[in-house]
Amino acid sequence: MNNKIETRDVNFWYGDFHALKGISMDIKEKSVVAFIGPSGCGKSTFLRLLNRMNDLIPATRLKGEIRIDGQDIYGKNVQVDELRKNVGMVFQRPNPFPKSIFENVAYGLRVNGVKDNDFIRQRVEETLKGAALWDEVKDKLKVSAYALSGGQQQRLCIARAMAVSPSVLLMDEPASALDPISTAKVEELIHELKKEYTIVIVTHNMQQAARVSDSTAFFYMGNMVEFDDTKKIFTNPEKVETQNYITGRFG
Repeated sequence: MNNKIETRDVNFWYGDFHALKGISMDIKEKSVVAFIGPSGCGKSTFLRLLNRMNDLIPATRLKGEIRIDGQDIYGKNVQVDELRKNVGMVFQRPNPFPKSIFENVAYGLRVNGVKDNDFIRQRVEETLKGAALWDEVKDKLKVSAYALSGGQQQRLCIARAMAVSPSVLLMDEPASALDPISTAKVEELIHELKKEYTIVIVTHNMQQAARVSDSTAFFYMGNMVEFDDTKKIFTNPEKVETQNYITGRFG
């Protein structure tokens, strides 16, 4: 399998605070990678570097290299809008726009200049099916997205991210605000989506990481302590710190 994302010696600072220290990893195409670790360990910061979300924060500094499909995404000639089309993002809390269900999914296409209404309709249907939401909403596409339950809203946000045909989906604790049934649906969805996408998920829920991911990275205090096959991380980690975190001795 080819590497989709490669990072080399990534260091990142918020002002004087050294948030990430020398992180190198290869993420294979069409795999699911989970980032685990206690709060404030750098996992969400690292996730947000992969589509340059941290660019929006003043006084930050990055050293090192991050490549997606071989391209340095912090290179001079990179169009951030294009990058974010290719690298979709789903946040911790569902954040639908104050628009209809249909227009939420169509939004990215319209912003990117797609005018063909037949194509937009087809893409909305495809991505709602892909997000396992179509059967629940197909008769109420004109209804406000706010009328949906939290779990449905989150799947709508996943559909919205998928609509512009990215190749990478970043998910920052996508199920932490959801009930167990909705969480299970999002997890099932991740299994389906990895046939087409490379998925990186930050999760506080170790059982979730064990269920959905192919490989897992354990972050602690800005370091990536260990990165390996999920099964190995959870059954036979190399590092004592990983073992302690997974068995609940700290964190």
